Formats: sequence, C-alpha cells, structure tokens
Amino acid sequence: MTKLTFLFCVVTSALAGDWSGAVEVQHDARRCVAYRARLSGQFLVVEATLEPGWHTFAMDNKQRAEEKLAGRKSLSSDQPTAIRLSDGLELASPWYQTPPADFSKPELRIFTWGFERQALFAAKVRRKGTGPARLAIRGQACTDVTCKNIDVTVLVPLSGKGSDRTEIDLKKLAPVRQ
Repeated sequence: MTKLTFLFCVVTSALAGDWSGAVEVQHDARRCVAYRARLSGQFLVVEATLEPGWHTFAMDNKQRAEEKLAGRKSLSSDQPTAIRLSDGLELASPWYQTPPADFSKPELRIFTWGFERQALFAAKVRRKGTGPARLAIRGQACTDVTCKNIDVTVLVPLSGKGSDRTEIDLKKLAPVRQ
C-alpha cells in the first residue's frame, strides 16, 4: 500500500460520518467518478472517488500548466476541477486539495496534474443559512481514450449545530494555486 493510499484510507475513515449522498458521473452507463461532501468543523470537505482507469484534474491545473509553458502554447488542456458554493455556505479561505500527480507529457507540450482513485478538496466555510448547501462541481474525468465532462450538484445538509473541531489535517493537503 502506497503512502498516498494509506493517507486516503486514514482520512476517509476519520471522516466517515455525516457525508452527503454520493453523486455519480456516468459514461456509457458505468460510473467513472462519484462525489460526496460534508462539514468537518469549519471546513467543507469534498471527496472524489474515481473508478479504475479514470482520472480527474487538479483545481489549479490551468495555473500549473501556464507556469510550465512559460508563454508557449499547449497542444491540449484538461479542464480543472471547480467547486462553487451556494444556498447556505460561502468560502472563508482558499481551497486545499490532495497533492496532485503529474500527468504531463512535456515532449508533447502537454502539462496536466490530477488524481486517480481518490481526491479530497477542503476549504474553510461560513454558514449563511440553514441549508442544505448546494455545491456545483464542474471538471473533466478521463481515461486513456475518452473524456467525460463533469457538471453535477451535491447537496450538503447543514442541519444541527455541528462541532468546531475538524478532523482535516491541512498539512497533508496542498494549497490550490491562485
């Protein structure tokens, strides 16, 4: 078991309660990725679970690619993961994400970063209603031969006071580049 897989197992088991229902993205009637979310203290945590052979992309994929390209044109670009909050929550800090893997092919001037199997996204939030909060998630999931656009909504229950304590260790996540 790799360190990254172990980290996902530990974080996922620590956050096992109070998750929203999973929202699946399908391609050819088969699941490629599922998203779920929950509040953990003052943080919103969004989990993406990918089926074998599928990968998705970092929230800061475009910024990372622009840094590597240094003004040159890319031959292709992958859509970053984007999460927009409404109906009960607003961002109170920048996003953090699982440290992304480098899927780049510099010889083809393709620079891209993302996730296989599982990824976490987290940000400090403020409640601005009783909920449920609505998360609009957009992006792209791909295999070696096909890509599927992602455009889903996850509803996060905001009932109850909740705890100020969080199980999220931001030191294990990477800040999303602005």
